[in-house]
This record gives sequence, C-alpha cells and structure tokens, in this order.
Amino acid sequence: MDKIWIYVWKQRKLGEVFEQTTNFVNPDKGEIELWSLTVEDGLTPKSERYNREFLVKKNANFKKVRPGDIVYNPMNMTLGAVGYNGMLKNVAVSGYYITMFVKTGYDSYYINTWLKSPQALSLYKTFATGSLIEKQRVQFSTLSIIPTVFPEYEEQKRIGCYFNNLDSLITFHHRKLNILNKICRYAWEQRKVLDLLIQPITDGPHETPKLVEKGVPFISVDAIVDNKIDFNRKRGNISEEYDELCCKKYKPQFHDVYLVKSGSTVGKVAIVETTDRFNIWSPLAAMRCGEKTYPYFLYDLLQTKDLQAQVADKASNGTQPNLSMRELEKFPVSVPSNLEEQKKIGDYFRSLDHLITLHQQKCKQLQIIRKFMLKNMFL
Repeated sequence: MDKIWIYVWKQRKLGEVFEQTTNFVNPDKGEIELWSLTVEDGLTPKSERYNREFLVKKNANFKKVRPGDIVYNPMNMTLGAVGYNGMLKNVAVSGYYITMFVKTGYDSYYINTWLKSPQALSLYKTFATGSLIEKQRVQFSTLSIIPTVFPEYEEQKRIGCYFNNLDSLITFHHRKLNILNKICRYAWEQRKVLDLLIQPITDGPHETPKLVEKGVPFISVDAIVDNKIDFNRKRGNISEEYDELCCKKYKPQFHDVYLVKSGSTVGKVAIVETTDRFNIWSPLAAMRCGEKTYPYFLYDLLQTKDLQAQVADKASNGTQPNLSMRELEKFPVSVPSNLEEQKKIGDYFRSLDHLITLHQQKCKQLQIIRKFMLKNMFL
C-alpha cells in the first residue's frame, strides 16, 4: 500500500523564517547590475522599464541581493512589492529596500510565493506601523513579529515547485506574445487603397434604423472588438424588408473588410468571416477585394502603423472623429503586385494571430489558476 503523507501546518513568526542582510555595494564600479523592485514585476532590471532617478544618485547606499535572497519595499509591502532573486548572480537594489534570506528548513520559492498571497497582504495591513499617512510601512522589525502557519519543509517544496512551474509557464507565454507582437510587417509597391478594391468603398444606411425583436442582425462600431466582429455586441435586429432596402446600397459578403470611419474608435479593422445574413450601419466603411487583392492582406495592411497614422491625420476633429470614404480611397499604400505573395503574407499573419490568441488564452488561464491557488493554498 502506498504511503499517505500527512503534513502538519505549524505556527511560526516570520522572524523565525528570515534573517535580514545588510551587504552594501557600489554599482557605479560596474561590477554589479542595479535593479529595481515593483509590485507588478518584482525584482526587475532598471534598464528594461524602471529607470528611476533616485536609484542612481551618487553616494547613495545600495544593497546586494544574492541568489535566493528576498527583497521588499517597506512602504509598498501591503501591495505585494516583494522580489525573489532566482538568478545565478548578485544584483544591487536601493538601500531603502529590505533584503533578507530564508533560513534553513524553509523553501525559498514557497516563502516568496506566500509573501505575495492575499493572506500575507492582509497580515501586513494588520501589523503595519507608523502614522496614519505612513500606515503601510512594514519594517523588518514589524515583519519579524507577524505570526502565520507553514507546512513542513517537504510540503513547502512541493507547493513551491508547483508555483515555480506555473510562473515559468506564464513567463514563457508572455515572452512568446512579446516576440510575436514585435514582428514587423513589410510591403513593396506604391498604390492607393482604391487600387486594391473591385468597387468604391461604401457603407450602410445613414438614418437610425428601426430595430425589431427578431430579424436580421445589425452591427456598428460597438461590434468591432480586437479586430473581429462580435455579433454579441450588435445594435439589434432589423426587419427583412429594411435589410433588403439596405442591400440595394450594400450587401455584406464573406471576406469584406471593414474600417471604423466615425466615432472614438476610428481606425479599428475587422473582416467578415461568416456567411450568415447581417447588415451594417454607416460608421463602418466596407471594402471588397474580390480576386484583385487577397482580403486578409488588406485586413493586415489597414492595421499597420503607417496606415493608422494616415487615419489619425485625415480624420476630422469635430464632436466625433470622422474619416471620409473618398479620403480613405486615396491613402497611399505599399503592396506586392503578385497575388500569391499577398496570400502568403496574409496567411503568415493569420498563423501569427492564431499563435497570439493561443498564448493570450494560456496566460489568462494560468493567471486565473495562479490567483485561485494563491487565495486557497495558504490557509
């Protein structure tokens, strides 16, 4: 019969878990990197995002953070401003921060995870000292007297390993997202937007339609979300008779491309990926490629930084921004003349979009799991 492990959680004061360190260093000599500490990212290279002036003042004190050490900001401890040095090198932080190491018999990664748990944040608020303005201050002397319960060392390692793997997965998917989002989009020959279409740009009715309980879905700018059409955000339904009247001007087709030309979200782009019946209102500019241009290439082109800059430049600045369809048709663009090359480019970015969506979903799922586990793991 397999062994059943029963672990007992014992009460400890945090002073029994940590020992404060005061190893001062001088990063100006270039022998050690200067890092910062944030609530969002923990221990962070200052050059990446947080290049704060107070961190690089001459003659300031800086503390060494060794591999396995933990550092926290006493003024933001109640918000979870805690970092763990999981690298194989020493770094330096502001001398204002508290640096400490985990004593023998406790798992560093477990302890670091617990320090940012909802239960820990609640304890910091209870024990925080200082005046009313400085209520969030948690110096090491205060931290040392906070009581909590910890499992035995073996269970700490199991829990610590679990969160370590989870954090590694989250980091992996974030890095993938960053790489994919930084891939540039290139183009070739000079054309105008109208040259890519088989007919002039058009739109839907300009009058406010009468909506009915059941009928043909009717969408406007609200339905353009994350460069897709979300029919759950339709304005409502129009009658079949009114839809037939609208279709005399414009009837949506599979792979038509839309650009928001009026309102606060001017410039948003979407492509029709359904054969179901629906219609659009006038704030959407409808473009049809036919066999002249690969529709997904146009869809990607309209999202490029250059074209979006043209949209922002040409949209009128009245009560609401408004872009003329005739003005949009004149926008200069660079495209490959070969349709097959357009298709390869369009399909390439489709695969990137799918990867980005996949990693976004993975990140969201893992963050939800992590939040749930942090809330329920530590009792």
